[in-house]
Amino acid sequence: MRTATATALALALAAAATAPATAASTPGKPGTDGLWRMDGYGTVLSLDGDTLQEFQTTSVGCLKGDSARRTGPGTYATADGTTLTVRPGPGANRATLGYDTSVGHRSLRRIQKLPADCTRPTPKDARAAFDVFWRSFAENYPFFAAKGVDWQAMRDRHRPKVHQDTTRKELFGIFSDMVWPLYDAHVAVRDEDQVFAQVRPGTEPPSPELDARVKKFITERDLGNAPYRQDFANGRITYADLPGRAAQGYLRISGFAGYTAEDAPYPAHLAELDKALDAILTTERTQRLKGLIIDLRINGGGSDALGIHIAERLTDTPYVAYAKRARNHPTDPDRHTRPEPILVVPASGPRYTGPIAVLTSGTTVSAGETFTQALIDRPGGTVRIGQPTQGVFSDVMQRSLPNGMTAILPNEEFLNRSGRTYDGTGIPPHLTEPVFTKEEFAEKRDSAFDRAVRVLRNDG
Repeated sequence: MRTATATALALALAAAATAPATAASTPGKPGTDGLWRMDGYGTVLSLDGDTLQEFQTTSVGCLKGDSARRTGPGTYATADGTTLTVRPGPGANRATLGYDTSVGHRSLRRIQKLPADCTRPTPKDARAAFDVFWRSFAENYPFFAAKGVDWQAMRDRHRPKVHQDTTRKELFGIFSDMVWPLYDAHVAVRDEDQVFAQVRPGTEPPSPELDARVKKFITERDLGNAPYRQDFANGRITYADLPGRAAQGYLRISGFAGYTAEDAPYPAHLAELDKALDAILTTERTQRLKGLIIDLRINGGGSDALGIHIAERLTDTPYVAYAKRARNHPTDPDRHTRPEPILVVPASGPRYTGPIAVLTSGTTVSAGETFTQALIDRPGGTVRIGQPTQGVFSDVMQRSLPNGMTAILPNEEFLNRSGRTYDGTGIPPHLTEPVFTKEEFAEKRDSAFDRAVRVLRNDG
């Protein structure tokens, strides 16, 4: 039986896929200044003249978060160059917030005054830090039930260990022990340069060393006779025309970030991506290719928006990539914001619309996974080959703790057409093959790549 959530989502997705585009509200209309509470995210925003100030709230306190400076009507820039856009409406007491690096929007509701906790100092002792840490997860993390973790029991076990003489090192260890059973690659504890984080058992995190080793292996083993091969976007993207008469292409994407200088704003990375796609998806090549392999097996994630931008070059028909929602109640993990369908709209210019084989593994992480999900319902045929992805999709929340530490956690779900998520388990392949195992390296095999070549030429 379909759940009410799945039914409602299906209707929303169908409406989004068929609805004509409408003009966006004009950002920066008078009236956006003031105080706003965000649906989900445990956040209050103060928009005052040239400044946007974030307040991170829980039921036990309020701490100042990031700030941004106004750069134009309704737009603000954070210290790392991310652009925030506030659009008013519908109605005088509603607004939306968007991030240029992300997809979707966050709903804002006007409030008349700051929560009382935001107007007084927060204690900075170890127990206060513990309480904010525990509450940040208790009120925002969506996956305790799926992970089989009793978060209340975790508090009961660990809070008695915290007292006025607890050192930062001891507290860091306690926090790490608490989140360890989650095995969630989007969960971390940070204290300056010290970070605790881990991936799903049986997988390994992406790293520059692994990426370099795999790239060298693929270049020598799979692309050695390619008539054309070129790196783009600071080496994060590689394209090759494969040898033979099958007219197949190979596109490797090792991340959705780092396309230019790391401190460059999002538009600079987008411009580099467009340069790469313009050079790769030429009119001649899009007409000639009979199959395209997209290799995401070592992909550390980055911007979901860049993934959607690539998907727009791979379709002639608008469709819904996925829908996005956030947990929206501090005590009920089953209450969420309304799912927002994320559309893929065909880009102007040449597009490749033929069969695609996507290669994935447990080292396909975050934005690498949302891009994989964005291709599931792509018209034109897409088959996934390899191993399940890592299983983390949400944007991450960075929550400041009173003692200066940081808790990092997800609070969003990316829903498929049935209203379900792939969090924890990852997106499964259609065809399972080993990926970069010791045996594959030792015997110079690339089973997933070879399977993709055969599938795209209809040899299985």
